[in-house]
Amino acid sequence: MLNSFFMNWLGRESLVAADDMWSLMVILCAGVALSIWLEQKYNWASKISGAIIALIIAMVLANLSIIPTSCPLYDDIVWGVVVPMGIPLLLLQCNVKKIWKETGRMLTIFLIGAVGTIAGAFLAYFLLRGAFGDAEGLAKVAAMMTGSYIGGGVNFAAMASQYAAGKDLTAAATVADNLLMAAYFFVLIAFAGMRFFRSHWRHPLIDEVESGTSSRDAAQTQAAAFWSRKDISLKDIAFNFAYCIAIVWLSKLVAGGIAGMVPADPGKFMDFIGKFFGSQYVWITTFSVIVATFMDKKVAMLHGSQEIGTYLIYLFLFVIGVPANIYTVITKSPLLLVLTAIMVLVNMLFCFGAAKLFRFNLEDAIIASNANIGGPTTAAGMAISQGWAKLVGPAMLIGTLGYVIGNYAGTIVGIALGA
Repeated sequence: MLNSFFMNWLGRESLVAADDMWSLMVILCAGVALSIWLEQKYNWASKISGAIIALIIAMVLANLSIIPTSCPLYDDIVWGVVVPMGIPLLLLQCNVKKIWKETGRMLTIFLIGAVGTIAGAFLAYFLLRGAFGDAEGLAKVAAMMTGSYIGGGVNFAAMASQYAAGKDLTAAATVADNLLMAAYFFVLIAFAGMRFFRSHWRHPLIDEVESGTSSRDAAQTQAAAFWSRKDISLKDIAFNFAYCIAIVWLSKLVAGGIAGMVPADPGKFMDFIGKFFGSQYVWITTFSVIVATFMDKKVAMLHGSQEIGTYLIYLFLFVIGVPANIYTVITKSPLLLVLTAIMVLVNMLFCFGAAKLFRFNLEDAIIASNANIGGPTTAAGMAISQGWAKLVGPAMLIGTLGYVIGNYAGTIVGIALGA
């Protein structure tokens, strides 16, 4: 209705024109700033996460026809430049040696949960392929969701950019992803208080919080310290941007060279090799992890990488909310909600089953599953909100590992399903 009004009044479908880049940049940056402020100011916002808040703000503005659903700022700058730059900065936290040493039992559950996500993707695809009608489109969504439900929004960004499922399908998948993710977080919190789960899994941290021997303030202090103002110099900013741009350039160069070596009519094996090693995100991930693991002393001297990388991904999350329309999901692509629900359910069964089998704690299963589905920030946020201070660090570490394996797993699932 509003787009018709603006069309008649202004000659375009939105209040802000698609070529008015500076006005759109104001809205984009202000929306992200508001999301981050809300997340750090209010408990309810931290539980939802700033990422989802940014997406909701964009979705509301687009559906009210305030901003366009497509423009060069979104398509060329954010998708083409911002997303590839953000990923190597975030992956600088992924020192594989450190993760393996410091995460203990939670890492085991996390990796088993990642297998569950992959299994859920294949199960959902084959169950829904006939009803969905577009097998290739569904395969692309399954690949995106595999990345997202192993490492969170960073992986969704990489897989969505890699597979280019189309704006409508990507938008519908985005809404389905975030609706299920937000709902699942509340389910996980509810599990911590349910008699069934408490009677079948050990829960020492829950007992500590309820007995008063563990202080929620300690966890809050860790969160404040983690996101507090840090020492950063002009040199840090310069080196961060030089690093991420160099990694993206090198990755595109290597991926393009390998893709160009694949024959025109390859067999199945060579086709797989060409698509996997011809992906720039596989190489962005690989090069970034090599740097983070084997140049860790140099990386430790570089400040601001995580903050800058997170901000760039927030810009992406705002943009993918722009074309998202809940009405489209409910009326045109309801099966995407079913697909994401199946994947989340299988992940949950793997995580909690592993915790039961190996006699791990309920809290480990809850945070590991959260790290799979939402990534490191949502997992750490949940640990903080529940007063499980001991799990904040491991949650960040395993969630960051998800950035790595999620990109590999999403690429493999996409190739295997014919995306």
